[in-house]
Amino acid sequence: MTMTLLDIMRTSAVIPVIAIDEPEHAVPLARALVAGGIRVLEVTLRTRHGLGAIKAMSEVEGAIVGVGTLTQPDEFAAARDAGAVFGVSPGLTPALIAAAKSSGLPLLPGVMTPSEIMAAREQGFRQLKLFPAVPAGGVGMLNAIGGPLPDVTFCPTGGISQDTASQFLALKNVACVGGSWLTPKDAIAAGDWERITDLAKAASGLRSR
Repeated sequence: MTMTLLDIMRTSAVIPVIAIDEPEHAVPLARALVAGGIRVLEVTLRTRHGLGAIKAMSEVEGAIVGVGTLTQPDEFAAARDAGAVFGVSPGLTPALIAAAKSSGLPLLPGVMTPSEIMAAREQGFRQLKLFPAVPAGGVGMLNAIGGPLPDVTFCPTGGISQDTASQFLALKNVACVGGSWLTPKDAIAAGDWERITDLAKAASGLRSR
C-alpha cells in the first residue's frame, strides 16, 4: 500500500535532514537511524553524493527515503528514479509545482508566511514545511496560523533542537519536525553509528501525542 505524504510525516516524530559527504557513510547512517526508530530520512541534494545516497539508503530495510533541497525541476524525476518516495523543497515556485505533478513525487514545500501558506494551499498542498521555522516565528506562528487555516499540517524545520522539538510536536497542526541534530558531522566522520542510534532513540520518543 502506497503511503501518503501525511502518512510519511506521521511515521517519525523527527525527520533528519541529511547531507552525505562520503558515499560509504550512506548505508550505515541509514541503518543507525532506523535502528533508533527513525525511519523517514530526508537526503538533501546539497552535496554531489545526494542521488547516490538516496539510491543506497532506499535499499536499507525499514527506511523511507525522501529527497531534500529540491530547487530545480529536473531534480524531481532524477530523485524519484534513484528511489526517493517524497520530496522536500525550501520554497515553492510554479516550475516546482509542475515538476512535482509530472514526476508524481509527493512534495512537502517550504513556506514562511501566511500568504505563502495560502498560495500553496490554493495549489492543493495541505502538508507544508515551515522554513526556517524559528526565524519564521516558531511555535507562536504555528499556533496563530492554525486558527484561520486548520486544514494545513506542518513539518517545521530550521533552528529546532532536541530540547525544543517537543514544543512543536505538541501542536495540533504539526505532524513532525525536521532537524539536523540527529546526524552530527563529527559522529558521521568517525563512524560513530552507536551515537547516532542513541540520538535517534531519544528523538523517536519525543512525540507527545
